[in-house]
Amino acid sequence: MAPCAPKGSGRLCRGLLLLWALLGTGLCHIGAEAEGFSQDARTSPPETVFNWTAPLIEETYTNITQKCWEFFVDLMRNVTASELCEWKVISRPYSLLQACLEDWADQLRYGYPNALAEQYIFQSHQRYFHNCTVEHQVYFDPPEDVLLAMIITPICLIPFLVTLVIWRSKDGKAQP
Repeated sequence: MAPCAPKGSGRLCRGLLLLWALLGTGLCHIGAEAEGFSQDARTSPPETVFNWTAPLIEETYTNITQKCWEFFVDLMRNVTASELCEWKVISRPYSLLQACLEDWADQLRYGYPNALAEQYIFQSHQRYFHNCTVEHQVYFDPPEDVLLAMIITPICLIPFLVTLVIWRSKDGKAQP
């Protein structure tokens, strides 16, 4: 379900509301107050109750995720090939895809992350971002033997240097 209250700048809500409008499910108004009903003891708003079964939820989520993917592909049409690896450009469509998949899974109580959502995320990486490389070299930890040598060497040097200082100062003569 698309959240009814806008978040942040409202772009996420607009995107999800657009998706909701495309789907035409009317799920955003479950439990919402109907106009013209007062909250006194005599009247109350009608409540919509759905009996969701696991296959129905899965089918609904599958259809919704397809719409999320189509919305993402539509947004990515505006991105040029040279901009595909620039996070400032692709963060909005990518975040909207992830939010759409996650929000609908939460609303349908389908669970997130799930295999279908991961499939769309992997598909987006394979289709759009497979040629992106890291600009800066990524540093990794050295091998264990090198790391051990780098740790033990200063530890062993400290007693040696202390011994050297003590031995040189035993002379008893004042140093100029």
